[in-house]
Amino acid sequence: MLKNDNNIDLQSKANQLRLDVVQMVHRAKDGHPGPALSIADIIAVLYFKELKIDANNPQWEDRDRFILSKGHACTVLYAALARSGFFSIDECRGLRSLGSMLQGHPDMNKTPGIDMTSGSLGNGLSLGVGIALAAKYRKKSYTTYVVMGDGEIQEGIVWEAAMCASKYQLNNLILFIDSNGWQSGDSIEQVSGLLPILPKWQAFNWHCQTIDGHDFTQIINAIDQAKKSPQPSVIIADTVKGKGLAYMENDNSWHKRVPDDEQLTIALKTLGGDVNE
Repeated sequence: MLKNDNNIDLQSKANQLRLDVVQMVHRAKDGHPGPALSIADIIAVLYFKELKIDANNPQWEDRDRFILSKGHACTVLYAALARSGFFSIDECRGLRSLGSMLQGHPDMNKTPGIDMTSGSLGNGLSLGVGIALAAKYRKKSYTTYVVMGDGEIQEGIVWEAAMCASKYQLNNLILFIDSNGWQSGDSIEQVSGLLPILPKWQAFNWHCQTIDGHDFTQIINAIDQAKKSPQPSVIIADTVKGKGLAYMENDNSWHKRVPDDEQLTIALKTLGGDVNE
């Protein structure tokens, strides 16, 4: 079990990531704050506790790999990379600007710490399967992590990748599904009738867990269990879109929307942390 003081530290880091997201989107006048806030707790656990990475050597061969398949939520990833020392937090001021290293979707050719360019929804798991399979062939011990949205698992390529990962027993692959129940146009249930998610992954012979995606202890314990499995692992994280700010939570209009000055002030008061506006 995770000690309470560690939980508090991770919560403060997650809140800082959320504040960074809101400030970036407010300054750029563009971005996807809702999808970024829903995964802030997962990203905090990965970047401040779990991932084997080196900010001074971003291309370290034996590092863990991370793919944000839902690339439109990149602001929370940029914040985590900056707060982990891959580049200055001041770079976040240039989000989506001409010549900036931080564009509207992750770009491995522009941004230190990005392992794979993403944004074309549904492709992240296939890329993760390839990286995990390469690690097996090269006898490397690193773990590949992928974060996908529940909306993008409607794409057929996801299930081809799921089948492949199971066939090759890629137990070095851990997939998080950000199950916040929404996609850009409407609720998941209204758009696709995809639910329930869990039995579908069980049918592909994955190691499956369902957790509260905002509970640090559950996130960490799920990763520990995934690492013990002989199969590829999926962690279905029940989350709240816009988590952390009452005016955003479960309001799908915040999928792509810019907070005004008053809403930024509320975020500053609610989340605390360092101001980078």
